[in-house]
Parts: sequence; structure tokens; C-alpha cells
Amino acid sequence: MPTAKRFDQRPMCTAIAAAVMGLVALPAAATNGMNMEAYGAKAGGMGGASFAHDSGNSAIMNNPATLGLRQEGNNLGLGLTLLMPDVNTSMNHPMAGTMNAKSDGDKYWMPSLSFIRKSGQFTYGAGMLAQGGMGTEYGSTSFLSNGTGLPMRSEVGFGRLMFPLAYNVNDNFTVAGQLDFVWASMDVQMLMPDGSGHASFSDNNDFSGEAKGNGWAFKLGAHYKVSNALAFGATYHSKTDIGDLQGSGTFTMLPGGMQIPTQFKVVDFQWPETYGVGVAWQATPAFMLAADVKHLGWKDSMKDFRLGMNMGGGWMVGSMPQNWKNQTVFMIGGQYMLAPGLALRAGINYADNPVPDDTLNPLFPATIKTHYTLGLGWNMGGGHAVAGSIAIAPKVTRTNPNMFGPGMAGTVSHRQNTLRINYNYSF
Repeated sequence: MPTAKRFDQRPMCTAIAAAVMGLVALPAAATNGMNMEAYGAKAGGMGGASFAHDSGNSAIMNNPATLGLRQEGNNLGLGLTLLMPDVNTSMNHPMAGTMNAKSDGDKYWMPSLSFIRKSGQFTYGAGMLAQGGMGTEYGSTSFLSNGTGLPMRSEVGFGRLMFPLAYNVNDNFTVAGQLDFVWASMDVQMLMPDGSGHASFSDNNDFSGEAKGNGWAFKLGAHYKVSNALAFGATYHSKTDIGDLQGSGTFTMLPGGMQIPTQFKVVDFQWPETYGVGVAWQATPAFMLAADVKHLGWKDSMKDFRLGMNMGGGWMVGSMPQNWKNQTVFMIGGQYMLAPGLALRAGINYADNPVPDDTLNPLFPATIKTHYTLGLGWNMGGGHAVAGSIAIAPKVTRTNPNMFGPGMAGTVSHRQNTLRINYNYSF
């Protein structure tokens, strides 16, 4: 190996170690950790509760067995979700006093498209959904850039192309299986916590990231109707099998500002195993109550974070524990028919924060706990229907006692609103 490349290994090792230290909380996103609190406007208005009743085409992300509850025919679905986080980071510097930084990353759009057909005992189709999207945009002038003029930015995105198949075993019992093609992408622009440099891999695209990977997952579902008034549902979503996210960028050495072209990869970045059960009770012809419990296996999928960097001398990968906790989500919601074809919905979604305080990172907050939801659904006739919902998540404030170094605490506050709208055409 030439001498110049041998010399480059030392700053590269330092950069990798610093990157792992700084990005320990990297895989974080929307609301229940990385997971959205609901999928689809109907479930979104009911706190996410959707395992035991018909939540429309969004069942491909909720419980695919409930697709079998519909009438025969075809259904085309279009949806759009707008995630609006409000994230602020602060620290008390022993000399400079209190410093604050507000993220300008306050709007993330997530579209969906689906086509589902029921014929006899079988229901099948395809759907594509932007599953999650969030990040922070602190720019290049906040205290997080430490006077370097270099940007501090993050963005994480997941998407799925899904192929469900539900089968009505009889009038009361439905089962389903589903295959998901999954992709993930990531942008990161950040200063290393030891001041050695600045890592940057970003394509500045609102719908994708520079580092990309894809793979597969599957879902199973079941639904059982005890009576016309009472039903139960259960679903299992496998852990994803996504290849390493890979992309190119630069590493800026500090001090001095020399930029080194660098290949980056995020190793074994996966969505967790998820499963849950739910119940739906049609208390009166006008009023339905639903409740779900869901388990997210963050402890396995988010045990460690591994980042690789290649500056020309080969890959080196650093690893650091994240130790996320498993998460149990409680969802309860109700639907009341104000008039034939006009539904009012409301609900609550609650889960503990899975991220330990000592791994909290200002670029990737994932601290939201409670969502209060409200929604409307309108069947306009002629096969046309629309639904909308809003979820309001109050501010949660957490402190990492060593965010900016030993004994240098940092505090992140995070609140957000989420808007959803869906249009369906049945024919």
C-alpha cells in the first residue's frame, strides 16, 4: 500500500469513531420511535386503532386481514400525510451561557397509492406508501456548527411496496399474508463531537436520501367476528431485511477545511419486528369503539448502530450500542355517525419514549409520547369517499447529560402535528 494511503488511515479511524459517537441515536424518526402513530386518515382519527375493523386500504400497513371485511369490487386509494415537527435544542455553556437552536425541518410529505380488489373469498392488490420521513435542519450558523459554517442536517426515510392477499375462511374468520418490498434512505451532515471533522452525505432531495438500501419483509393478519357487534384482530409484521445503506459524500478535516471524498454505509439498518392485537365493539348502530395494543421490538433492531467510511484505503466500520427499549403502544378511538355517510372520529395514542437519555441526539429526536387525534369521514355517494384527520402531539423535553461532551448537557424539546387526507373510489 502506498505511503500516502497508509498515512490517511489514522484520520479515517478517528473520523469513524467520532461519527459513531455522534450518530448513536441516528435511526430515529416519526412518532412511536421511528413508527408513525397511525396509517391512513380513518385510523389516524381514531388514535391509530385499526386491527379489528375495516380501516380501508391503509390496512396494508395496519392489519391486512381486515381487507377482507369489505364488499366485493375494486377500490382505488390516494393518500397524503404531512408531518410537522417542531424541534429545539439548547445547552448551558459555562462561558457563553444559554444557547438555542431551532430546526427548520418542519414539513415532511408522505404520499400513498393503492389498488385493492375483492372477488369472492379473496381480497388482493398492491399499495405503495412513504412509511416515515423526518429529520432536522439546523443550517450552518447555529451553535451546533461550532463556528465552522458547516451545515447540520439529517433526514431519514422509509417506503414500502406491498402485495396483500386476504382470504375469508368463512363469514366470521379472515386470514391474510403480505409481501413487502422495503427501501430506506438517509442524509447526514454533521460535525464530529471531537472537532476532528465534518461528515456529509446528502442529496438534498425532499423524497430520498443519499445513502440508500432496499430489501424485504412480510406481514400476517387475522380477524374474527364474534358477533355483529364484537370483533377481534391480530397482526404480525416481520423485521425487515434491508441491505446496507450506501452513498457518497465528503469528510471535511478540521482545522484546515481539507475535503476528502468518502464512501459511507450504514450497516444493518432495519425496521423492527412488530405485532399487536385489537378489539372493535359496535356499541350502537351509530357508535363504534376500538382499542389496540402494539409491541415494537426496538431492543433487537436498535441494539447497535454501525457506520462505515471509506476514504480510499478500504472500509472501516465503527460500532456503538444504542440500547433502545422495546415499546408498547396503546391506541383507543371511537367513531360516531353524525348522519348517514358522515363520521366523526376521535382517539388517543400513548407510548413511552424508547430512546435512553444518554443516546439522545439533536439531529434525530424521537421523544414524542402522546397523540390526541380527531377526524372526519364522508361517503359522498357514487363510490367516492374522503377522510381527513389531525394528530396533535404535545411537547416532550428530554436531557442528555453528556450530549456535548462529559458533563456538558444538552436538552431537546419536540412537539408536532400530523395531518392526513385520503380519497377512495370504489367501483
